[in-house]
Amino acid sequence: MKGLEIVAKKDEKINKDVGGSEFQITLFTDRIKKLTEHLKLNKKDENTRRGLMKLVGKRKRLLSYVKRKSNDNYESLIKSLGLRR
Repeated sequence: MKGLEIVAKKDEKINKDVGGSEFQITLFTDRIKKLTEHLKLNKKDENTRRGLMKLVGKRKRLLSYVKRKSNDNYESLIKSLGLRR
């Protein structure tokens, strides 16, 4: 729950809506960054690598959903998270 609070404080706009797509994408991005750092140290950790790939897929599907619903929200989300799209 600690990570959720940190991400919620970073993104004040969607702080109230923790179930929203934008918040979940922000949370997934934070977890992906942490897992990537973990895998740099532990190269043979295949279970973590599989979990990372699943998270990347979930985030990709949520991003396509947000883009379908509102292109403006999608653009601002990509810009705020610094994702390459």
